[in-house]
Amino acid sequence: MVIELMKSHASVRDYKDRQLTRAEVHELVEAAQHAATSHFVQAYSIVWVTDEDKRKRLGELSKNPKQMEGAGAVFLMCADYNRLGHAAKLQGEDIVFDQAENLLVAVTDVGLLAQNLALAAESKGYGICYIGGVRNNMEEISKLAGLPEGVFPVYGLTIGVPNEANEVKPRLPVEAVLHENEYDEAKYAEILPAYDETIMHYYSARSNNQKTAKWSEQMATFLKKPHRPDLKEVLAKRGYLFK
Repeated sequence: MVIELMKSHASVRDYKDRQLTRAEVHELVEAAQHAATSHFVQAYSIVWVTDEDKRKRLGELSKNPKQMEGAGAVFLMCADYNRLGHAAKLQGEDIVFDQAENLLVAVTDVGLLAQNLALAAESKGYGICYIGGVRNNMEEISKLAGLPEGVFPVYGLTIGVPNEANEVKPRLPVEAVLHENEYDEAKYAEILPAYDETIMHYYSARSNNQKTAKWSEQMATFLKKPHRPDLKEVLAKRGYLFK
């Protein structure tokens, strides 16, 4: 049952006009908190954006207005060492979090929390969509949400009642991501062209937004230039200095 639910995931970008209740949100977040967390630090926080003006502004800053204004619930999934600083002060101590390891721990914690939240929502019949666009204007969004030092948004997550069902996009075959004992890159010469054909067929046959594109072509275009080059500077302002 759970495996079938996981394999049925498709991003939802069009929701019905129904907001999640406080009880529903609390139930989903409580379930999400049971994700694994490195050394039990729980280096994450969620900002539930309910204010209409803030949601509108968040849509503008993230370049996702339809998502942010139309969803049943809008969350900023944040890395958070601020709360850990408060915990340390109870013991008369200060913490150090401006290390690459701490950044990896926080981002991993947020990812596990978010995926638990998404799975919990989908188990209730909701649709979800991750919004990486919150990193387009991370500092402005941090100010909008009142995020203190040590806290930054990793991505947004919208949840709501789907207005329409989307087809499941085919993932890479298991053989492409599962290696036994040693990493085997030689197999990509055969696997990737075949996957390109699978993706091209999916795009041409799906019910909306048909197009002609290979996966390898999309990835080459996306990754041939740097994205969000100001992130290092913004994270430094948040207290993450990559020492």
